[in-house]
This record gives sequence, C-alpha cells and structure tokens, in this order.
Amino acid sequence: MKNLLIISLFIPLISFGQTANEFAKGGLEKLKLKDYYGAISDLTKAIEIKPNRGVYYNIRGNAKHELKDYYGAISDLTKAIEIDPNDDDYYENRGDAKRELKDYYGAISDYTKSIDIDPNDEFVYASRGDAKRKLKDYYGAISDYTKSIDIYPNDAYVYANRGSMKEILKNLKGACVDWKKAAELGNKDAADWVAQECK
Repeated sequence: MKNLLIISLFIPLISFGQTANEFAKGGLEKLKLKDYYGAISDLTKAIEIKPNRGVYYNIRGNAKHELKDYYGAISDLTKAIEIDPNDDDYYENRGDAKRELKDYYGAISDYTKSIDIDPNDEFVYASRGDAKRKLKDYYGAISDYTKSIDIYPNDAYVYANRGSMKEILKNLKGACVDWKKAAELGNKDAADWVAQECK
C-alpha cells in the first residue's frame, strides 16, 4: 500500500514533464493527420502550461475550424490576436471562420487587417474577394481577385471567380478571357463556360 501511495504521488509529475512546445508540436502533427480532437487536447495542454503564446491559440483555432466550431475558432483566434496583434495569419484565419458564419463584413475587416500587415499574400486578397462577392460588391471582388492574380498569376480558381464577376457585370468578353486562362490552368468548369459562352 505504501508503494502504491508513493507511485501515485509521482504520476502527476510525470504528466507535467512534457513541455508546452512538445504538446503544441504533437497538436500540430495531429492537426496535419486530421485528428482534430487530439490536436485540440494537446493544444489545450500547451495553453495550460504557457497561456501567453498566440501560436497555440491559432493552431487550436484551426482545429476547431476544421470541426466546424467556428465560434470556438473565432474565440481562440481573438485570443491569439490579443497576444500578438501583428501576425497576419491570425486575422486571415479569423476572417475565414467569420466568412463561414456569413459574417462577411467581419471577414472583410479581418482580411483587410491581414493585408495591412502583409500586402503580398495572394490568398487573403482572394478570400476578401470571395466575401465581397457574397455581398454583391462585384467591382470590389474583381479588384481583390486582380490583386491576387498580380501576386500569383497561376491560380485557376481566382481567374474563374473573376470571370464570373465580369459575366454578372455584363462584360462577357472580359469573362471569356479569364475563363480561358482558368481553363488553361486546369479548371474544368471554366473550360465548360468557354465552350458554352465564348464563341
């Protein structure tokens, strides 16, 4: 009985032997393996040890996003931003969660903040363009898609989306130019649009 008591006293010390970074690294690996609950568990442990690391909240927020817990993701990403307000990824990720909740104005605000910090991230421009498209701000969407293409000219998705905005604005010639480029880059839907609409 005495040995059992001594062993039980050391068990909590063994579990605390793992560092916050080790838990975070394990959580990141689980996130990559799509073990989202495992990732959340590991990141929660990392946060318990070191609660002032924005990156831990960011990773946990990404795992929650994958589980469609968008409010939980926003909460974690907001905490990450409070800790480190100069990391553009945190704003981008929170914008993605807001967009899933159809909070397009909130998403645009976060994407804009991300762009202010890093104006060379083509994905954020494309995401902001998607949010503007949902709000029927077609000219704003075209502007963001164009900026995304300026930074990275090989994204078929962005060309296809910009082409769709041009079609809505009755610019079929411009739409066909974008759809042809999207088709060249492998977008099958764009190839279908070219065949049907671009004579």
